[in-house]
Amino acid sequence: MLTISILTSAITCLTLLFLKGRAGSVMATAAVLINACASSWLAIRVLAGEPMELVIRAGQVFGEIPLRIDALSAWFILVMNLTVATGILYGASYLVPYRTETSTLTLHYTAYIWNHLSMLGIYIVQNTLAFLCAWEIMAITSFVLVIFEHTKVKTLKAGMNFLIQSHLCIVFLTLGILWVSSSTGSYDFNAIGAYSASVKSPVSFALFTCFFIAFGFKAGFVPFHTWLPHAHPAAPAHVSGVMSGVIIKLGIFGILRMLLLIRENQLLIGYCILGLSIITGIYGVMLAIIQHNLKKLLAYHSIENIGIIGAGIGLGAIGLGSQNPFLAFAGFGGALLHTFNHSLFKSLLFYCAGTVYQATHSLNLEKLGGLIKTMPQTAALFLVGAVAISGLPPLNGFVSEFYLYSGLFNDLRSLSLGHTVMLIIAISSLAIIGGMAMLCFTKAFSIGFLGVNRHGLRDEPREKGFARFLPKYVIVAFMLAIGLLPHASAAIVSKPVALFAINAAPIAPPPSFAGTLQHAGTLAGVFILITVLVLWLRNLAIAKRTTALAPTWACGYLPASAHRLQYTANSFARSYRKLVRPLLMMNKREGTIHGLFPTPIHSETSPYDKLEAILVDAPTRFIKGFMGRFRVLQNGSVQFYVLYGVVFIFIFIAIPLMIEAVGVVAD
Repeated sequence: MLTISILTSAITCLTLLFLKGRAGSVMATAAVLINACASSWLAIRVLAGEPMELVIRAGQVFGEIPLRIDALSAWFILVMNLTVATGILYGASYLVPYRTETSTLTLHYTAYIWNHLSMLGIYIVQNTLAFLCAWEIMAITSFVLVIFEHTKVKTLKAGMNFLIQSHLCIVFLTLGILWVSSSTGSYDFNAIGAYSASVKSPVSFALFTCFFIAFGFKAGFVPFHTWLPHAHPAAPAHVSGVMSGVIIKLGIFGILRMLLLIRENQLLIGYCILGLSIITGIYGVMLAIIQHNLKKLLAYHSIENIGIIGAGIGLGAIGLGSQNPFLAFAGFGGALLHTFNHSLFKSLLFYCAGTVYQATHSLNLEKLGGLIKTMPQTAALFLVGAVAISGLPPLNGFVSEFYLYSGLFNDLRSLSLGHTVMLIIAISSLAIIGGMAMLCFTKAFSIGFLGVNRHGLRDEPREKGFARFLPKYVIVAFMLAIGLLPHASAAIVSKPVALFAINAAPIAPPPSFAGTLQHAGTLAGVFILITVLVLWLRNLAIAKRTTALAPTWACGYLPASAHRLQYTANSFARSYRKLVRPLLMMNKREGTIHGLFPTPIHSETSPYDKLEAILVDAPTRFIKGFMGRFRVLQNGSVQFYVLYGVVFIFIFIAIPLMIEAVGVVAD
């Protein structure tokens, strides 16, 4: 199957050089779907109980490259394939306005295909050198996907930021791999586990920390998150959905893989991951609330959800360290299920944001409003995604968070005071994150889709074509399936969770847990049926009534002023912003009022990431200032450049002579 995927990708990329317009998008879509189906078939077989292992001999540089698909790899492959497939289906229609840019589209589709294939390699390859190569291909192709609109300076800056921080991730990966290989002489992933078991506990913890920082950059944990809010908004909508849905989950996969290999310090590792994840979740949603750009708002929610997934991983590790099988299952199971759930509702939200952007040519919430009247399907789908990401029933986001809450409340029976305090903090933090997420999406939906338009648009927004809605409805179907059949998720995630068992001790929930999930699914189904029934009765009751349209009441002002009397995105979050002002960084620009009858003034508030200002902007300014001192050397004078060459040759000749003279004197 791997051979089929590689050959399909190579043939497709060569063919794309000779195809234009619709033919190229159809060819690329077919290649991605073939690769997704082939790898998904292997993954399903593995989850059914047939582990796959194959060894490839790749010469003296790589040696033997083991290819292994276990239940963990299989789970992530299935998650990846669904999002990548819906991404290419949505992207094919999203990129229709760009069909005249043949070379750009060819490069874009080629990068998309090889990005998919490189992620597949990351999940399968078990040789650390080959893994690094696959990771590098993934980073470069992701960069190409991000800078699709390369004529925009802002997009190029976001792409370069992403590329640089991706290679910081690779630096730490390389350090960890060289650390292990220099001690064991092996590049097999199993050597990491063997080495960590043979060294002292602090050394093993330091090795895990090195790998965690590497994968933390890719996942977007705070403070390694600063690339993410720039890259997601700069990329096309389907790429943003794939980046948030699966590319950042490569970091989650890497962390889980290291936990399978490094079995020491489970309790300490669990507490550290849980603490960092709580900070990540709260910080991400805090910044999401004050964003005005819809895609940037969604990007910060990716950071928030990485915090929730990380909290599950931390709880799972604590469960292993404290020998609590249910906490381990609830933590790891909740993290894995939320990885899938997040890929569903976040890709749906990014696709909806892309539809809004192409209809209005803006993502600024301050310039939107009233879209539900002309784009009802997009509004309804965005609302479904908003309910799911807020962790509300009857959708899938509630189920994965229910896993985490179940594990936390069940473990409150612990006799350790410190452990109990930690659990209470975790429960409170998850509740705060959920509440703030609801506030944020109430703002996003009400400001963007309700009310009336705040600024005149060039054209009336319209929804176009069924092709743009097909992948969205496929995603909604999966979201509803998980929400209505949550007990089935326990059986599926139990396969990869079982890999974390230590000393053959099973990690499984009590029988009552599946019954509770089934009861929750039944209630979700009843709730949906009642909602549908009420809407049907409402439509039946008003079917024969005459509908009258009138201007929005403007509180006694002229109807033309209605758009000015609405809440803006800034004013909606003003009370919250004042409450948490010390933790945020706001840039405000406003005019000054003059005279008894002042002219209209413009006021604008833009949020900024305080951690980015401290960790990225300040060091960058220092480096620029330091390097600027040497700018005199690059003065444009040919005579000076000739002089530099002469000085270099003189030094090159003089140093060996000096070394030889010192040796003679010493003798």
